[in-house]
Amino acid sequence: MRRVMKLCEQLADLFLWLSIAAGIAMMFHVVADFTGRFYFNRPLAGTTEIVGGWYMVAIAFLPWTWIARHDQHIVAGMFQQLGSRRVEHWLEIACKIVTAVFIGLFVWQTTREAIAQTRAGEVLQAANMYVPIWPSRWILPASGALMVAYLALRVVHDVLQGPQDKEVRPVEIA
Repeated sequence: MRRVMKLCEQLADLFLWLSIAAGIAMMFHVVADFTGRFYFNRPLAGTTEIVGGWYMVAIAFLPWTWIARHDQHIVAGMFQQLGSRRVEHWLEIACKIVTAVFIGLFVWQTTREAIAQTRAGEVLQAANMYVPIWPSRWILPASGALMVAYLALRVVHDVLQGPQDKEVRPVEIA
């Protein structure tokens, strides 16, 4: 389990860096389009389609597992103050399970859609060209599947580890 968790963490880090790279590439792309449009009267064709169909998808979905790994997701903590550390521990496990189930359904649906769009060769029409976006459809199921795998491993880890003090929150698999 330790090696699988380590692999998930490395992939989460890789996905985070890919999303950061997509954000940087998007900034350069938009600046180049702006510069070409307003200074040379020659915009880059397909900028809007590439930004929406590639960059934004990568920025929004690739960091999911990294966010889950570092417990940086949005939390409504109103139930966490109701009980002891033990209650909070089991509530967190329940939340991870529910999240994994919903993300699993998301993975199933987006995989079906990615297969359909891959077969169709999905493109977006830009001014004088077609921008293939079907490969970016695979970002969603890949990110979601990694998050489900990570959450499943975390649930097993947390169940075996038991409730811990707040100071012991960083996840270390022994």
